[in-house]
Amino acid sequence: MSEAPAWLPIERNESPLIVSMPHTGTDIPPELEAKFVSPWLARKDADWWVARLYDFASQLGATTIRTTVSRAVIDLNRDPSGRSLYPGQATTDLCPTTTFDGEPLYRDGCQPDTAEIARRREVFFEPYHREVKSQISRLRERHSKIVLYEAHSIRSRIPRLFEGDLPHINIGTNSALSCAEMLSNAVAGVCAESDFSQVTNGRFKGGYTTRHYGQPANGVHAIQVELAMRAYMNEPESPSPGNWPSRYDDARAEPLRAILRRILKTSLEFASRP
Repeated sequence: MSEAPAWLPIERNESPLIVSMPHTGTDIPPELEAKFVSPWLARKDADWWVARLYDFASQLGATTIRTTVSRAVIDLNRDPSGRSLYPGQATTDLCPTTTFDGEPLYRDGCQPDTAEIARRREVFFEPYHREVKSQISRLRERHSKIVLYEAHSIRSRIPRLFEGDLPHINIGTNSALSCAEMLSNAVAGVCAESDFSQVTNGRFKGGYTTRHYGQPANGVHAIQVELAMRAYMNEPESPSPGNWPSRYDDARAEPLRAILRRILKTSLEFASRP
């Protein structure tokens, strides 16, 4: 087994659960820094503190896969063909050129062209997804079914993408195609017992990873959980370099972490049933 690149931290375990975190990165390759309007904008839309929220996953026996590279460089959860995940709705591309709020990411004339997008796909996208495929294959040899859990978060209010405040917990299963309803219902049931608001297949139905790998008939059940950031951190009304990202707050995050722990345990219980 070849060693993964430094930007792709992996912890391999043996239980039938993979936790994928494709948007936790904030690193910008030095050769690209000058092309962005600002390093802050290039990091603004990271899934802030998600790796820390789920730092218990490996203790439960989950295999974890994440990235240290900013999604502004390449979004590892977008269809590499360029096909929109949400036709007719605002979204961002494989190599985004704007923030979620529509702000230009690149200086004039510095946007990635076709050749640069292909290079980033080869350097970053393909290794990440080779690892996802490899771990799915490895664990399916040991288990009759597995759960691929996509861990995400996003600011609670982004008018360009959705109206009003996003529910605290957004469960995505590609409209019930990427996993058994027994799993999504069980996860929703855990959330319903909490003080957090929730929705299943609302604005976020799961990204490329959930849709591409979720094959319940073949024993691979993929589910995405998108968290509204106010569930675990302070969100300023207008993010700026002086106030964003907010620091990680252990006390504020702990109630959510308790629910996330239950969700992962529930996913493991589902995968462990004959």
